[in-house]
Amino acid sequence: MNTQQIINQLKKSERILIASHANPDGDAIGSLISLGIALEDSKKKVWLYNESPIPAVYQFLPSLHLVHQTVRNIAEFDTAIILDCSDLHRIGEAAEAVSKIPILINIDHHDTNTRFGRFQYIDPTASSTAEIVYRIITALNVPINTGIAYSIYTGIMADTGSFRFANTTAEAFEISHKMVRYGADPHKVAHHVYETFSLNRIKLLNMLYDSIELSPNGKMSIMTLTQNMLKTTGTKLEDVNGLINYAKQIENVKLAVLLFESNRGNGKKFGSDFHVSLRSEGAVNVAAIASSFGGGGHQNAAGFDIHATLPDLKKTIFYFSETL
Repeated sequence: MNTQQIINQLKKSERILIASHANPDGDAIGSLISLGIALEDSKKKVWLYNESPIPAVYQFLPSLHLVHQTVRNIAEFDTAIILDCSDLHRIGEAAEAVSKIPILINIDHHDTNTRFGRFQYIDPTASSTAEIVYRIITALNVPINTGIAYSIYTGIMADTGSFRFANTTAEAFEISHKMVRYGADPHKVAHHVYETFSLNRIKLLNMLYDSIELSPNGKMSIMTLTQNMLKTTGTKLEDVNGLINYAKQIENVKLAVLLFESNRGNGKKFGSDFHVSLRSEGAVNVAAIASSFGGGGHQNAAGFDIHATLPDLKKTIFYFSETL
């Protein structure tokens, strides 16, 4: 990791694509917007990309108009910055096209990162990618305005679970304190992220509660979300963000799992495509489990994609409860 090389490259770049992972969480969105604002203020031409809609709970953030769900002519860009992605393919369908941009810069805090790109700034000790982006913005000597402050604060707060998770560090608190001094309102952020639910999202949550199953030893919980549940409640994928934490809060549970049916069949005869999210409180290295299925993440939060029938998938996941 050579931070100065990245700073030098950003100063030379003129047309920059910035992307974060599909189905974005608060860190992916906060990192994307804050770096986009900073580089735009540095007189760079920027295009912010995320293939998924911004979840409703994050739509209070400033400069959302900068975020696009499509990528315009790839040939226009001399540099691409990929945020909060352990692998380039995490940005979604545009990955192959983006890989052709001359300079790829990989900024992330997942210890399972594949080290793709010409330049990498990967720090698994950082609380969030937003924390690393703050360091870059500071190194670029870009003044921090209210928009940047809200985005950085939100990214750190979201990835630390409102400063409750094990990745909460002294630096996370120090940066968050600075962002508040620059204009971020902690109450406003917490209100939007944790206290503002649509009626449809509450209906979805009730269905998810009913879906919870515990392993025989009570140390694993599995929550299941199907396409039919989204249709019945009138909710969208972005409404799912953060709901796995309810399954993690069950007494004695060491590993919480959310099975999300992302596509029914996808042209295959049997089964569905699932995204499997894994959460723990540190006793279980879920990144190791996810890696065994071709996924990745952190020790306490990870995920992978798989095609299976729901009964077979549950049987496979419950197998890991025997080791807890």
